[in-house]
This record gives sequence, C-alpha cells and structure tokens, in this order.
Amino acid sequence: MPTKLKTRYPNESDKYREARSKLLDAEIELRRQLESVAALRRKLPLGGKLKEDYAFEEMHEGQKIVQTKFSQLFDPKKNTLITYSFMLPDKSGKPCPACTSILDGLNGSAPHIRDKVNFAVVAKGPIKELMQWAQERGWNNLRLLSSAKNNFNRDYFSENADGNQHPLLNVFAKNTEGIFHFYGTESYFAPADKDQDPRHVDLIWPIWQMLDYTPEGRGHWGPRNSYAKEK
Repeated sequence: MPTKLKTRYPNESDKYREARSKLLDAEIELRRQLESVAALRRKLPLGGKLKEDYAFEEMHEGQKIVQTKFSQLFDPKKNTLITYSFMLPDKSGKPCPACTSILDGLNGSAPHIRDKVNFAVVAKGPIKELMQWAQERGWNNLRLLSSAKNNFNRDYFSENADGNQHPLLNVFAKNTEGIFHFYGTESYFAPADKDQDPRHVDLIWPIWQMLDYTPEGRGHWGPRNSYAKEK
C-alpha cells in the first residue's frame, strides 16, 4: 500500500493524491538508498598514500603569490580534505560554465563546510587568471589553488594525457602515517544511462535538484556564465 499522509493541497483530486502517494514511496526509497550508498562510502578503507606533497600557487591578500604544500591544506584539528577540480581552462580555453555554477553555490556553503572539514578548489590555470575569474564571480569564501606547476590534476584524474580537464571531486584523509586518498567521483568515467550525464557531483549541485522538481525536468538546458539578454 502506498504511504498515505494527511497532507492535501487545495482542490487536488483523488487521482493526484494517489499518484503523489506512489511517488512518495519512491522518494522514501531514494532517501534510504542515498544513505545506504553514503554508509558504504564511509566504510571504504584508505586508498593509496598521497603521491607527493604537491606545491600549489595561492594568492594571499595584497596580491602576493605564495607556495602552498598539499600538507598545509589540513587544519590542525581537521583530518579530512575535500578538493574540487575546477576546469580552468575547459575545452574552449575559458572557465567552465558548469564548474562555475557549482562554485557559485559552494562559495556560499564553504564556511559551513570548513567548520567540519578542509575544502579547497584546484584549477590548472595560472593563479592570476583564477583569481581574476573569482573576483568577477564574487567568490570570497573559496580557497583557490593553481596546480599549473605540479602534477596533481594528472595524478588524480582531473586531467588526461591530452591536457583536457575533468571536474572531479576528491577526498583525502590524514592520520599519523601520512595523507591518503579516500574517495573520488569515479562515476564520471562510468557509462551513463540513456539521456543522462555522469551526474557524479549532482549531490553538491543544487541547480539540477531544483529542476528535477519541475514538470519540465532538466531537459537539454545547461548552465552559462552569463544570462544577459542579447541586444
């Protein structure tokens, strides 16, 4: 029997409520599945030890460029680090619109995320180019790093042999024995079902969740860096 709630919206039909109750059961099952997958993820053993203590370029206040080691991205009381690989440049040689839309949202969430874990954004582009784009977007909460002078992207699969960038999320864990890779969004490379994109970071990308609530759904729409009307 479908789960039945007392909730009824104004003027809804019995047909609508019956269909909505069936959908509610599917949503409850999805909630269970999401938690089941998250539990499996938490049970992963540590992966390989960090290949090297990569040196990134970072820009501090006053426009000073400094070298930041990977190990320095861990605050003393936080042993987990999330990295997001921003496609700068993407295949067009410009900032990726999809990545940009993700980071627009994460900029607001970053202070909350960093209250529990470390979080940084890595881009292959030059640090000055990265910071210029951040200024245009108003990213004032993101820790931004350039990997232009190291092999982090190549080693952790956010760059292929041809130099093309991939928008991956990776998680690293630190203990007394060192820093280890814990998780990467490998579903990006897995075959997708018909009419689906990889959806490997959809859970941190609220645009799609909002569109999935609508009658139109996602369709073939894609984010852009600007929605200014053409004159």
